[in-house]
Amino acid sequence: MRHSQLKAFHHVALHGGFSKASRALNISQPALSEQVRNLEQSYDVLLFVRAHKQITLTDTGAKLFVRTQQMFEVENRIEELLTQSRTAVGGRLRIIADSAYHVSEILGRFRAKYPKVFVSMRIGNTQEVLHSLRNYGAEIGVIGSQITDPDLRTLDLGVANIIAIASKDFPLPHAGALSLQDLAKMPLVFREQGSKTRQRLLDTASRNRVALVPALEIEGREALRDVVASGAGIGFVSEAEFGFDSRLQRIPLSEPDLSMYETLICLRQRQDIRVIRAFMDIAKQPTDSIPD
Repeated sequence: MRHSQLKAFHHVALHGGFSKASRALNISQPALSEQVRNLEQSYDVLLFVRAHKQITLTDTGAKLFVRTQQMFEVENRIEELLTQSRTAVGGRLRIIADSAYHVSEILGRFRAKYPKVFVSMRIGNTQEVLHSLRNYGAEIGVIGSQITDPDLRTLDLGVANIIAIASKDFPLPHAGALSLQDLAKMPLVFREQGSKTRQRLLDTASRNRVALVPALEIEGREALRDVVASGAGIGFVSEAEFGFDSRLQRIPLSEPDLSMYETLICLRQRQDIRVIRAFMDIAKQPTDSIPD
């Protein structure tokens, strides 16, 4: 295989099409298509499905794309090493977090120091965060738990209690904190499988021999808030991410162990990439040490 063929494939996969990739590489679209076609023919594989003027990666193409991301990232790191004395931190940084709340303050400080970095952020549960990091779909992750996986570098962001939320006019059995036994008698709205808030609540209930059965299962935190605000039942979030929502009331839980650890993570093998290292360094600094 030739480096140019892998580069052509990588950019088509990265940009989602041949025309955008040809502009990014500043070569003609026929020449780019020929490079990809030669790569496929050399190994008798199909890397893209081409239909209705759209392309999607095949299974083999998706696996190869992970490898080419690693390959070209190494090239970029070599380039950074050789030019670090004269190159400012730039490029892009992709963040996937279980909640924007836990990383927004860090992100503000990062953007103030490194305005040339383009940052994108999306929300996902713990499984989605870990999958994205390990498949090079993001550089930084935030999850609602402590983790000790050897391939990850971690930074503790603190602890927040889990609370219940309900619509302002939702009928509660009594004033004050709700117990697990109270919750077992109420309609519960849970996040999807993979949510650490859900798993933490269920694990605690199981230890206390209380069965909590959801009446509704909703994918995504914002969708859960909307459903709860409609009066459909009781939902659960960490206290740190409750924020302000005029539709909802905050309800404490009496169980003392219900808390969430928030952790900032990146892949160890990528921690020396300049933009990742810069973000982790900013995150390590206490807020009161940042000059005005």
